[in-house]
Amino acid sequence: MPATPTSFVHHASVLQRFPSRASRWQLRSTELLFGDLPRLMGIINVTPDSFSDGGRFHESQAAIDQGLKLAAEGADILDIGGESTRPYSASVSEADELRRVLPVVQALCERTKVPVSIDTSKARVAAEAIAAGAQIVNDVTGLQGDPGMLQVVAESRVGVCVMHMQGTPQTMQNNPQYEDVVEDIHDYLRRRRDELSRHGLDAARICLDPGIGFGKTHQHNLTLLVACGRYHDLACPLLVGHSRKGFIAHVLGDKQTDRTAATIGVSLALARQGVQILRVHEVLSVNQALKLFAVSGGLATP
Repeated sequence: MPATPTSFVHHASVLQRFPSRASRWQLRSTELLFGDLPRLMGIINVTPDSFSDGGRFHESQAAIDQGLKLAAEGADILDIGGESTRPYSASVSEADELRRVLPVVQALCERTKVPVSIDTSKARVAAEAIAAGAQIVNDVTGLQGDPGMLQVVAESRVGVCVMHMQGTPQTMQNNPQYEDVVEDIHDYLRRRRDELSRHGLDAARICLDPGIGFGKTHQHNLTLLVACGRYHDLACPLLVGHSRKGFIAHVLGDKQTDRTAATIGVSLALARQGVQILRVHEVLSVNQALKLFAVSGGLATP
């Protein structure tokens, strides 16, 4: 006997808990619709120095193969980045970033129907990736790192992901401080959403990311993860990138431990809060865990 579908069973409870929760995200030429379970954004770091998998997919063919693998495992978005944004990472030139990401973007746009996202804060990199077929610009600076980025995304009408970061990757972990981390970041995301809307970006194209690990202490990260449901009142899709991050090792008390199981645990907690998109390295294991979490009643209201 097939498993009982979960969409009808749990949909009402999700809407009751989060009545302002966004149900769709408009991309350049398609849209993502959101049900009970989060969509998964698969990470492809075309870099030698990313914090978790730096060097594994630095070569174009390895990155392309990884993207096709993630798509087959159930990724709903493929996020391609050519510059590490881990704490204290060095910036790379525009030319180097383009050399790293463009062959990967082009190949994946040609070989899969899964929407491709370009993870960059450089306007020219975004523009060339969009020309190669990218549907989303994922910018850790909230579209503030390059004065040309706003025009690029407005004219191309791509989906945009606006993230919160205190400082820069080179400075963000020096001494992050907030009066109230949940409310401070809520205010920032609200202001950025409104500012981008005033500059011609349809709110339906904006996704918001509280920026786990970007200018936050371990306790800030944990506080934000518990409170993600608070951000649904902004009426934009929420994206959370928690996969393999340092707060996990801090909680477990072991910097060398494999962080896959812990990443899955956080993913389930975020699904329970109605977060629409999870940015993860291990698509298959998270995808399987979410499906079993749903059919076993994990999304139901207590």
